[in-house]
Amino acid sequence: MNFDGILDFIQKYLYRFSISTIGITDIIQIIIISVIVYQIIKWLQLTRAWTLFKGIIVLLLFALVSVIFQLDTIAWLLSNSLSVGIMAAIVIFQPELRRALEQLGRKNFFRAFLFSSDEESGEKSFLTEKAVNEIVRAAFEMSKVKTGALIVIEQKVALGEYERTGIAVDGIVSSQLLINIFEHNTPLHDGAVIIRGSRIVSATCYLPLTDSMELGKELGTRHRAAVGISEVSDSTTVVVSEETGAVSVAREGQLYRNLDREALRERLNLLRPDPAGSIDVLKKWKGLLRSERPEKFKKSKKSKEQ
Repeated sequence: MNFDGILDFIQKYLYRFSISTIGITDIIQIIIISVIVYQIIKWLQLTRAWTLFKGIIVLLLFALVSVIFQLDTIAWLLSNSLSVGIMAAIVIFQPELRRALEQLGRKNFFRAFLFSSDEESGEKSFLTEKAVNEIVRAAFEMSKVKTGALIVIEQKVALGEYERTGIAVDGIVSSQLLINIFEHNTPLHDGAVIIRGSRIVSATCYLPLTDSMELGKELGTRHRAAVGISEVSDSTTVVVSEETGAVSVAREGQLYRNLDREALRERLNLLRPDPAGSIDVLKKWKGLLRSERPEKFKKSKKSKEQ
């Protein structure tokens, strides 16, 4: 290949990488688009839509690979299902989109873009050993007097949409505070408490009820809500029955009933960060429950407390 051929190759294949002149308007557009994308991602992190967003990214990467390796059939299927998927996402997350537009109308526009609070930053803290002990102590103190309780512990999937249905608390997790919240005839006793890290962020929260038809008839709305929130997120929910005083845990759509103090503490300790950082919560939870099975909703026996 002579020198002229090399020049033709450079002009043909590398011309697209040439830098054009950037003006003031281009810089303004880049800044505006960057801020909008940042705000959208920050909003997604506070809702269940963040999980959907990560799934969309995986599909886009898969589509890119199919184009690079000329997988025409797969690329055609992905391209033709994209528009349907966008419409489905809009329908599924219609409440979140509506709430986001309402918040945009209430906020100071420029302040929302330039500043962000700790609550909106999406930073996660972790459950501490002290918080685990306080939750266990509160659960069994309420179990003794048959005080109903519903305690949701947030994990990777943000529960901001359910947090906003309640009343902001923002208090350090303590057994006294939890007991006072769920005490009969108090303003905050009806609904769920959401814990993020080692802080109670909200009380009297409304949770989605499970659609499972296998849930036993002896279990009421509190247990249905615990299973429901575990179906739409990776949270762990501690339930204290108002009828029997039995303590249960809901996770991944399953209800583990009639736990004693040590069993509850062991399950909550799984939510704490691993010092080695090599085992995630899901693997630890599956490892603990490998030798046992959750009670079947329909065939569950009555608890010893009944």
